[in-house]
Amino acid sequence: MLTNPSQALIRNSELFQQQKVLILNYEADTFASQCLESASHVTALAFDFNHHQTLSPYANNTLECYFGHQLPDNLANEKYDCVIIYFPKAKPLMGYLLQLAAQHMAIDGLLVVVGENKGGVKSIAKLMPAYFSAPIKQDNARHCLLYTSYLTQAAPPLLLTDWLSQYTLDTPQGQLQICNLVGVFSEKRLDQGTELLLSHLPDNLQGRILDFGCGAGVISAALLKANPQLNIECIDINAMALASCQLTLAANNMQAKVYPSDGFNQITGQFNAIISNPPFHDGLTSTTDIATQFVKHSASSLAANGIWQIVANRHLPYSDTIAAHFGKVNVQAENNRYKLYLHQV
Repeated sequence: MLTNPSQALIRNSELFQQQKVLILNYEADTFASQCLESASHVTALAFDFNHHQTLSPYANNTLECYFGHQLPDNLANEKYDCVIIYFPKAKPLMGYLLQLAAQHMAIDGLLVVVGENKGGVKSIAKLMPAYFSAPIKQDNARHCLLYTSYLTQAAPPLLLTDWLSQYTLDTPQGQLQICNLVGVFSEKRLDQGTELLLSHLPDNLQGRILDFGCGAGVISAALLKANPQLNIECIDINAMALASCQLTLAANNMQAKVYPSDGFNQITGQFNAIISNPPFHDGLTSTTDIATQFVKHSASSLAANGIWQIVANRHLPYSDTIAAHFGKVNVQAENNRYKLYLHQV
């Protein structure tokens, strides 16, 4: 099943007939593969690792699939006839996507932007940089809008530092330098949930530690500030978050293993501790299912005497799931918004 934006693109497939196409920030469907019914070659770059996992089985000699915040080095100078951008849920990311698109376009190259009506795509004219022509609305279908534009002049080189916010964060473990790229949630202060977690870290942490949903790397950096000997693995599904985490670690002269994982699917072996402020937010219909799977896989991924500590919105239904997989529920601390759960195998 194609998402609504992908269906809108299919309706306008004449735009990329026999074209060499680059697709940026695609969604969890196989549009890139179906696009080959019109396009001559497709390269697809996912910013969400789950979306990459959905499409990558369809890769072949005319469909290249990648995950990350930019194309691999061997394609850094590659040019495409047409670049398609799916308007991101995090609106600030759109500027980055536009500049990234421009790096891979020749002058007069075609840009296609598609997004859901309620997802912010209507603001595309205000977001379009000067090196693109004014966007023209080509279609309004499937509750989506589709715009086209052309590259009119060369864009400046894409520097990650231009899209980076860096700030000092005070934590119970000391001051940290945090690096946050556009599209990654950050309040430039310690949020209540993470503060509750960091204020009650176990003092006996050792060995292999998993930071699930690492974001910009605040928790991992705090853990390493307290104990530089920890062997930490930072996972996230978001390419910009993973890049942010790597930059945060480097800014604090710290090292950890940073890699994408769709849930626990890319994780191997067991951990001495799983410490997390898991990214399950209000308003997501899948929140309960994701949380249940997280607890289930956490229980089977802990080594003997392993420590599991997470902070979560107090209204999320964790207690029954924790009891089912860990045997009992231990609320270590709480405030008016969050509960801190601790379990030791």
